[in-house]
Amino acid sequence: MKRLTTLALIAGLCTVVGLFLSSGLEDVAAAVVSAGWGALIVVLARAVAVAWAGLGWFVIFPKATRPTLRESVVLRFVREGINTLLPVAQVGGDFVAARLLTKRGVPGGIAGASMFVDLMTQAVTQFLFTVAGVALLVWLAGDGPIVRTVLGGLALAAPALGAFYLIQRRSGHKIIQAVIGRFAGSREWQALGAVDVLYDSLKRLYGNRSRVLGGMGIHLIGWLIGTVEVYVALHFMGYPVSIAEAVVIESLAQAVRGAAFAVPGALGAQEGGLIALCAIFGIPAEAALALSLVKRLADLLVGVPGLFAWHALEGRPSAPVEEPDVRGETTLRRDLRVPAPAFSRAGDLGGALIRNDAELGELKKCA
Repeated sequence: MKRLTTLALIAGLCTVVGLFLSSGLEDVAAAVVSAGWGALIVVLARAVAVAWAGLGWFVIFPKATRPTLRESVVLRFVREGINTLLPVAQVGGDFVAARLLTKRGVPGGIAGASMFVDLMTQAVTQFLFTVAGVALLVWLAGDGPIVRTVLGGLALAAPALGAFYLIQRRSGHKIIQAVIGRFAGSREWQALGAVDVLYDSLKRLYGNRSRVLGGMGIHLIGWLIGTVEVYVALHFMGYPVSIAEAVVIESLAQAVRGAAFAVPGALGAQEGGLIALCAIFGIPAEAALALSLVKRLADLLVGVPGLFAWHALEGRPSAPVEEPDVRGETTLRRDLRVPAPAFSRAGDLGGALIRNDAELGELKKCA
């Protein structure tokens, strides 16, 4: 797995270098400079979108075991920093954030289940966002190769989403256990509860449809907030686009990033996707690459604080874990507390992501 990630990273870097050289470094640099204050607005829009996603995570928790809104938002920034800046799969930060929830007193089963439900709501709303983007593209520019390519991707994504949901609701214990074992040893995963407890918590969360639908509504608005990045950056560069065109570019670019989840940071995929999408509306390649650079600046300036927050949270003492009893009351269960791994230990940094001491050393250096 590590070798595949390294190869994907090298391929992505080579693609990025080739695209920048073919478009002209001076032209790309001039387009980036022309963005000016627009780049700052893009960074602010990204921060708002991440915080808004934290609200979407917050609303799916039962009130009795819900973390504070502030904790949900901070951990959402942790998720963003790990997923966008570290060489791990784009769900690695989600596992870390779920484990950190247990240090704040959230029961392990609820913490783990909330992560899966939040991922599901994000995936479904991104699917809907992509469908809306394709529909707008057909309306604005008619059918074409890009439309057919995206429709093919959606045809593959739809059954995958359905399978992900069914695994959480039906007899998917063994599959989930295998996935968990891939990311962490059994000892480290104890903090998120046993698999049967996880499934009981999933049933509990999905049982409240109003909370799940509320989370989906919030995430859908969050995808639309991301459209501000495209709209503002291109306007400042001198290539104004309409709101509909910005939705097309943002929705399909996010779909490309999602499809390239195996490539750290979607290097190369994001740049190539933006070039193809911007070309539909007459925007040159150098402006599309400049837009990608502005977006990556937002990745950096929003993600780095998340990594620092991760460092700080790892060093905090664990809070007592509260488990609801069968009558719905909340009782303190000290016997369920699991010592959280310390950030300074060389062999254990968020075991949900790393499998040996060598990988930990590299990940710690990245952080």
